[in-house]
Amino acid sequence: MTTATEYFDMTAAPLRIGTVRLKVRDLDAVSAFYQSVLGLSPVETDEHRVTLGTGGTPLLELVGDPSLDALDPRQAGLFHTAFLMPTRADLGRWVAHVAAARVPLQGASDHIVSEALYLADPEGNGIEVYADRPVSRWHGADGEITMSTDPLDVQDLLQSAKGTEWSGFPEGGSVGHVHLQVGDTAEADRFYRDVLDLDIAASYPGASFYGSGGYHHQFAGNVWNSRRAGKRPAGMAGLDAVEIVVRDAEDITSIAARADGAGVASTRNADGLTLHDPWGTAIMLRN
Repeated sequence: MTTATEYFDMTAAPLRIGTVRLKVRDLDAVSAFYQSVLGLSPVETDEHRVTLGTGGTPLLELVGDPSLDALDPRQAGLFHTAFLMPTRADLGRWVAHVAAARVPLQGASDHIVSEALYLADPEGNGIEVYADRPVSRWHGADGEITMSTDPLDVQDLLQSAKGTEWSGFPEGGSVGHVHLQVGDTAEADRFYRDVLDLDIAASYPGASFYGSGGYHHQFAGNVWNSRRAGKRPAGMAGLDAVEIVVRDAEDITSIAARADGAGVASTRNADGLTLHDPWGTAIMLRN
């Protein structure tokens, strides 16, 4: 039997994803989608903002503004927010839930490091829902992290739920990674690797995968739809900010110093440090 210690402990990583903030045009519709399809629960709400999460832990912040331009899928920004299930059985229960509800999916893949399914919210923001495999299965013969895009055995995944039913996004679930659309992978490397000090865990044509603490990736950036894209227009719906939880407060000081050396503007406050990546996404670091 696989034990919990064989799985990656995200809380031990130097950097991990906290919350993701999206700007949306129809706050009610998008909020209802994440609650009904993903099983997230309201943590905090006001007239123009809804924060959703699980067990009181915020994961997704939605900021409503009907005047926003519709998301342009060729702009830099979000490829997908990836919601990590604590166990394979949790993922199996979710698959049964969306199948029963006839929720349209856009894909399903076995990535070696994980099993994942893909969909989009009503405004086109990409979503991945996945479960990791044990860390021992991530690496190739030379110790490198190996990822692929193979067919997913959905029937076997459903069997892992053992007849139990979905009851909402589980406590212990999180945003495991954020996959971005960028204009240039070398420029993304200079920010996510050189300033944030993430490792390039894997590289594929047109994409870099950035990991912290040995994880396969807390961030990724690809140019598949957005090659040569510039800074995203401020008045467009889509990704606005990603919060990074930093394990050691000293690392925030180090990141600030590297940002200054690279000419990346930063704002330090009582809550931490805020930077913007080359395409305008706010990266908010807190301890």
